[in-house]
Amino acid sequence: MKKSYLIGLVVIALAVGYIITLSGDTSQYVNFQEAYALASQGQDTKVHVVGELTKNKVGEVVGVQYDPLKDANYLAFDLVDNQQQVHRVVCYNPPASMQDFQRSEKVVIIGRVKGNEFVANEILMKCPSKYEETEVKQSSLQ
Repeated sequence: MKKSYLIGLVVIALAVGYIITLSGDTSQYVNFQEAYALASQGQDTKVHVVGELTKNKVGEVVGVQYDPLKDANYLAFDLVDNQQQVHRVVCYNPPASMQDFQRSEKVVIIGRVKGNEFVANEILMKCPSKYEETEVKQSSLQ
């Protein structure tokens, strides 16, 4: 067998191994019901849950428990998933800006179910964009 064929096979084997390694680290998007079902089946995989923070009738965010003076590494909040299920989420690595967190339109939490709580390792936020198109009234010049 030629040396170039042998080197090519080694490179292909390394590439396949790398792809398999990456696929084992991926997580899936689920709702809370699916996340709790996976946990009850004994699967300890990370999942993504998309939702919104709970708000009162006026539109203010409610249910957020964060006291940086008491424990800056503890954040708990209620999240409503796409199926309208509300669950408590705990995060021991809160986002840097709590103002951005509370203004966010959508929240993606990445983590696992542990006991009765969803423990998020990471929180991604979709904040209102300053680039969103707004209605602009043009005055006609006469």
